[in-house]
Amino acid sequence: MEFNTAGGGKLNQYTELIKAALAEDLAGGEDVTSMATLTGNEKVVAEFINRKPGVIAGVGVVQEVLEYLGITDIEILVGDGSKVEAGTVILRARGNTRALLLAERTALNFLSHLSGIATLTRAWVDAVAGTSTKIRDTRKTTPGLRKLEKYAVLMGGGTNHRLSLSQSALIKDNHVEAAGGVTQAFNSVRGKYPDIEIEIEVDTFEQLNEALSLNPDLILLDNMSPEQCQQAVSLSGGKVKLEASGGLTLENAKKYAETGVDFLAVGALTHSAPVLDIGLDLKAEI
Repeated sequence: MEFNTAGGGKLNQYTELIKAALAEDLAGGEDVTSMATLTGNEKVVAEFINRKPGVIAGVGVVQEVLEYLGITDIEILVGDGSKVEAGTVILRARGNTRALLLAERTALNFLSHLSGIATLTRAWVDAVAGTSTKIRDTRKTTPGLRKLEKYAVLMGGGTNHRLSLSQSALIKDNHVEAAGGVTQAFNSVRGKYPDIEIEIEVDTFEQLNEALSLNPDLILLDNMSPEQCQQAVSLSGGKVKLEASGGLTLENAKKYAETGVDFLAVGALTHSAPVLDIGLDLKAEI
């Protein structure tokens, strides 16, 4: 997954997603308020300003929304991944007032949501500072927004787990049950996809020892305590990367990280991040 953010610039093209968001906003009609109150000839300056401190992500999407609606005079003042104080002007645009008002909600929905994810991710990254453990996301993402949400995790300093079911294999408890055991599930996956990365989820030390004997790429320690994770690290001897998942909070993140696990899997990064409060202020053209 590659994103070009040089100069705060565009991400992968999201034209269809932007079109769908704008179409949802208009619902087959037009912006009746702007059509009634504006002649269509007015021009204005619009500034995207965060009301609370946080980490910015999604500036490229805002730029794409604006350009799609014909706004090309855009000044990016804060790049993605930047930590900013409240009251910072993130982006400034000049153009047709109707177009800017039409862009407002769609642009803010993307920017606020993605910045919220980046901000929460940074909090988790800061919580494990001083350790070698990395904060990693999951597939618990909003349908249709996975690439953007995982991009926001990167901007917050986190790392990405698999983007799709086809990218790597994660053998979970239901797969183990269906296949008849950990070894059987692993051998089935390895036999059919010999070159793919395989991760095995375990929730007991019996399963852990069995998984270690198979030499997978990664083992997921499901709902284990910090003490159990530390024991798992000792048992693995550094031969297999370990990931802790379940029961993790910002308050206990450092304790888990100090066990020596390689990753903390945090679904909350994408499924529970509050939006960052960002607004759009219009000013007379300058």
